[in-house]
Amino acid sequence: MTKQNPISRVWDIIEKAPVGMLTTRFAGGLRARPLEARADRDAGIIWFVTDVRGAKDDEIDAAHDIGLVFYDEAARAYLSITGRASVVRDTVKANEIWNKTDDIWLMGGPGDPNVRLLRVEPIMAELWDGPSSAAGVAFEFAKVAWTGEKPNLGENRKVVVPMR
Repeated sequence: MTKQNPISRVWDIIEKAPVGMLTTRFAGGLRARPLEARADRDAGIIWFVTDVRGAKDDEIDAAHDIGLVFYDEAARAYLSITGRASVVRDTVKANEIWNKTDDIWLMGGPGDPNVRLLRVEPIMAELWDGPSSAAGVAFEFAKVAWTGEKPNLGENRKVVVPMR
């Protein structure tokens, strides 16, 4: 793992790999779906633009605890966040965080009456940094076939980061 502050590392991963999997509870268990995060590092909030016609809004209204997972492929880092979510209707904030990709799902723009924002306050993050080089990992697996020795995949470390 890099020597940087763990909270900064969490925000860096969200910013570099903004599409994460959001997990919510529903009557039948858990449900995950990909969403594009908008990190507000200074406020300590992760925003998502969503459509009110989806089930996630109702699921969050019923159970505010959510899970988020991000993967930064370049850094080979995995991030799991436990947080509290709420659904808000805020046209000003929607306009501020709107991306062109949002036009694909919500053609009416930030003022579309179906636009909602998910506001996630991270409570705890778990960060796993793996071996940094994909080429090195491939070599180690190939070496197994040649020598039968256990691969040396580098150090994998997990860090638990309180976000409050």
